[in-house]
Amino acid sequence: VEEALRDGAILVAIILFIFLLNFRTTFITLTAIPLSMLVTVLVFRYFHISINTMTLGGLAVAIGELVDDAIVDVENVFRRLRENRHVDNPRPALEVIYRASSEVRNSIVFATIIVVLVFIPLFALSGIEGQIFAPLGIAYITSIIASLVVSLTVTPALCSYLLPNMKRMKHAKDSWLVRGIKTLEAKVLAVGFRHLALVLTAAAMVFLAAIATVPFFGREFLPPFNEGSLTINLFLPVGSSLAESNRIARLAEKLVLQVPEVKQAGRRTGRAELDEHAEGVHYNEIDTELRPSERSREEILNDIRAKLETIPGVAHSIGQPISHRIDHVLSGVRAQVAVKVFGPDLSVLRSKAAEVEAAMRTVRGMADINTEPQVLIPQVHVRIDREQAQRYGVMAGEVAEYAELAMQGKTVSQVLEGNRTFDVVLRLTDQARNDVEAIRQIPVDTSSGVVVPLGQLAQVQEAKGPNQINREDVQRRIYVAANVSGRDLVGAVEELQRVVTEKVELPSGYYITYGGQFESQAAASRLIAFLSMFSIVGMFVVLYAHFKSAMFAVQIMLNIPMALIGSIAGIWLMGGTMSIATLVGLITLAGIAARNGIMMISHYLHLMKEEGEKFTQQMIVRGTQERLVPVLMTALTAGLALVPLILAAGEPGREILHPVAVVIFSGIFTSTLLDFLVTPLIFWRFGRASAERHLASSRLPDDAQLSATPPREVVLHA
Repeated sequence: VEEALRDGAILVAIILFIFLLNFRTTFITLTAIPLSMLVTVLVFRYFHISINTMTLGGLAVAIGELVDDAIVDVENVFRRLRENRHVDNPRPALEVIYRASSEVRNSIVFATIIVVLVFIPLFALSGIEGQIFAPLGIAYITSIIASLVVSLTVTPALCSYLLPNMKRMKHAKDSWLVRGIKTLEAKVLAVGFRHLALVLTAAAMVFLAAIATVPFFGREFLPPFNEGSLTINLFLPVGSSLAESNRIARLAEKLVLQVPEVKQAGRRTGRAELDEHAEGVHYNEIDTELRPSERSREEILNDIRAKLETIPGVAHSIGQPISHRIDHVLSGVRAQVAVKVFGPDLSVLRSKAAEVEAAMRTVRGMADINTEPQVLIPQVHVRIDREQAQRYGVMAGEVAEYAELAMQGKTVSQVLEGNRTFDVVLRLTDQARNDVEAIRQIPVDTSSGVVVPLGQLAQVQEAKGPNQINREDVQRRIYVAANVSGRDLVGAVEELQRVVTEKVELPSGYYITYGGQFESQAAASRLIAFLSMFSIVGMFVVLYAHFKSAMFAVQIMLNIPMALIGSIAGIWLMGGTMSIATLVGLITLAGIAARNGIMMISHYLHLMKEEGEKFTQQMIVRGTQERLVPVLMTALTAGLALVPLILAAGEPGREILHPVAVVIFSGIFTSTLLDFLVTPLIFWRFGRASAERHLASSRLPDDAQLSATPPREVVLHA
């Protein structure tokens, strides 16, 4: 991520210099990056926010946008100073700088408010997704607000020191690049005005076609991680001895090391009783480190799976350390998908779990399928005879305590050895605890003082019972777990739901739930979609407050559909799979896309209000050309600064940021291209009435002031 920050800043500097062709203006603009970063770091320090991969990722996404406000300010100041230099009665430089900065100030402020507003859904995310993306949003918003403060304070001050006496002010012409782009824009608009209906209809059709492809995209919770290591879980039959489990795990380890990409492997068998995730010795975990390879991650995993499947009677699950822990936090199961069967009878649960597993094996893409190890094992059952216990004057609970004392043990004292203490536990020997007759002879004190054997108060017999009973939401349950390979997660689970509904019939009192990443993806997507509607409404309110026109607000928000065209194309080129990271990219894109529309329409209104332009095609062409350079520079800096993240697809630490960067880059591309054609045409077709009302309302205060001022006395001299 640090490299992406560095490379993005370099690309931003190159773009600025190409357009401005001036070291002073480039320097003034670039100062926004270090100053904004510094303010962000100070804010992080004050609120005790750590610098991590996601906060750095937020800065990497924002690096190109940190100069946007400064670009608009510097470009307008430079252009106004140059125009002022060539008039007959030039104004003072400070006055020109003040007026030029004031001209774009409201647009800059409201554009930043919208960028912040669209990020609200991100902070409403809970769970793993909230913990991952909230730091990114905090870093992004903090740096953007810092850049706004810099553009309103430092940038005009630097302009006043460095720009007024530039030699280049003597030349009224733009650079050859800017002149060429403006000429091309004038020709494009001329064609657009002649074929206005066709252009707008074509833009609408392209947008609808792009939206029509979205239902065919795959969906997943988070992009696949590339941690450079794997965690392989092996499940032997419950009751397997430590020696046998160790032998099988050693064999599996040798098979895994045969894969060329596996650099080294380590394993452990079982987990201690006091471990948070205690496991019996039938459970083995192999951790492997991978070498860089030309083969894809899926090919490596399939190779490992093929080798492990040669071991009969052993189930396995392959994942990555962080991914496994995320899965475990989400569903309590170390797998992407957990199908949980709930019901009262354990034998029925085991039977239905077997049916679910059989159905799951028919679904394409399901891998590492295994059922929770729940089997019948030899046990000793002690059933208390309450009538017999009452006859001897002993409570049933007291009988149970004696049985538990002998079997589980009880701490009766402690031994102090140096600074360490050891519990003294009283219980039967290991041999006696496995001897039914010895258990029957456990002495029990009665209220009459007579000591009777446990066998006279309870039935002690050998039987079979489940090795474990797991409950969730006060219900007995068993799960069937699986990972998804070679297809999108949501598509695989939706197909699994259909297959299970068709093939598995559940008795009354039994039900199935689907947990894991699928459940979290659905919940997060619904929440983002719901809160995004409020963000759109809030965006409309902010734009209406700025322009006092619903039509202008809608025209600016039309930049969002134009940006969606490119973002959908980018998702398709990326593999056609949407994730929460993709949605975060769309949220960011919405704010960026609205900025360009604000700049364009604000300048049209400025030309009509301050410079006497009429509502004509010539005015629209002039306004578009004058806003062409700043809008194009802001788009290029914001987009090209993301290129390092786009090229880093699959690299460790950038997996989540890559989809965000692709969506923003491709959306900015289409939004900017269409903005220079569609926005002027829509303003020409639908904006006349709103523009005239806006001008009339803005002149009312001036007219009222004039009417309230007493007329000066005029003296005529003959």
